[in-house]
Amino acid sequence: MNSFPKRRYHSLAEFSRDVLAILRARAPLARGTISPAFRERLMLAVTAVNACRYCARFHTQVALAADLHAAEIAQLLAGEFTGAPANEIPALVYAQHWAEMNAQPEPALHTQFIAAYGAETARAIELVLRMIRIGNLAGNTFDYILYRLSFGRLGLPRPQPAA
Repeated sequence: MNSFPKRRYHSLAEFSRDVLAILRARAPLARGTISPAFRERLMLAVTAVNACRYCARFHTQVALAADLHAAEIAQLLAGEFTGAPANEIPALVYAQHWAEMNAQPEPALHTQFIAAYGAETARAIELVLRMIRIGNLAGNTFDYILYRLSFGRLGLPRPQPAA
């Protein structure tokens, strides 16, 4: 049987851990530490790893409203950061790693990240990463349910998009 190819929540406990992490760390974002454009770059970087179609569509529109260009948005969704401001690239690389490691970054990279941005900004960035992770994994979990209710449950091959 084909397996579902996207990252998703596997338990309510996993989802609850993410929600609790946001509730514990919500203060830094309220202080406006991160610009809307930077926030959207971070969200698109994580969405590129988790491949949530709903978040990709929504945050593309929000990024356009935050004055990101379509070419940069396409790069971010492809996991490339060459169009981003130089001072944001380390955070985008960290965001990508953070998502790839299922929100458990390598300790050495986490330490470098905090050193580069400072503790308060690093907490605000990680709050953004956690928020988009919840959206990504929730959207993908919804798609998994649809998958299981259709072709995946029956063991049939998934339909391929028309060329």
